[in-house]
Amino acid sequence: METGAITGYIDVAQVTLYAFWVFFALLLFYIRQEDRREGYPLEADQSGAFNRDDWLFLPPAKTFLLPHGHGEVSVPNDKRDNADRPVPGAKIANFSGAPYLPTGDNPMLDSIGPGSWAERSDTPDLSHDGKAKIVPLRVASDFAVAEGEINPVGVRVVGYDLVVAGTVSDVWVDRSEQMLRYLEATTEVGDAPRQILVPINFGVFRKTGDGERIFYVHALRGAQFASVPGTKQSDSVSFLEEDQITAYFGSGLLYADPSRQEPLA
Repeated sequence: METGAITGYIDVAQVTLYAFWVFFALLLFYIRQEDRREGYPLEADQSGAFNRDDWLFLPPAKTFLLPHGHGEVSVPNDKRDNADRPVPGAKIANFSGAPYLPTGDNPMLDSIGPGSWAERSDTPDLSHDGKAKIVPLRVASDFAVAEGEINPVGVRVVGYDLVVAGTVSDVWVDRSEQMLRYLEATTEVGDAPRQILVPINFGVFRKTGDGERIFYVHALRGAQFASVPGTKQSDSVSFLEEDQITAYFGSGLLYADPSRQEPLA
């Protein structure tokens, strides 16, 4: 027999190849199990019952310890995001996978389509030292708008209909990423003034004909800023609140005006 041969038909290279095939198959099986920790078991679109046919790849629950003493979570589980908040929507047709149309008074608050949001933790995102990451400049006193850059404080926020929604009163920064996240604005629409957060990536700075600088938000009409979801704390924003705020602005790109749901001419 030649060098490396175990028998007349099997050698070390062949055994190594077979071992690799077995290892790779087990690796794929493990990965396909791990990617089912969120969103599984699947929920049947028509009946609402959980689909348990995926028993082979659905892994046993694993418990994860959350940072900063926020407890623990086990996944997968049978929890549904909207178990305690039925989504006000109706399917446009009676077949699996049919889209939903919002039926609430304000479609941008119905958590449907671009306005959907997840039941994230109602606690602020924290840095490694346990401090809130996203805070206003009045809290992050060691941050400031760079010299030569636009200072948004005092700038008016304007909707796509050119109605003034409010005035920027502060800037919220991410202390870990060292970047601007939100503009805090005092509204001038609705029943009473309130403080809201406007995601910086949903608007642009523009100049009017008379040279005034404004923050133009194409996603919403001016009056719709009155219903932007708020925050429980004046100096911090939770994961859940961030999802709700950005979902409101995102849904405005479709629901702010009925014409936005129609085909482009």
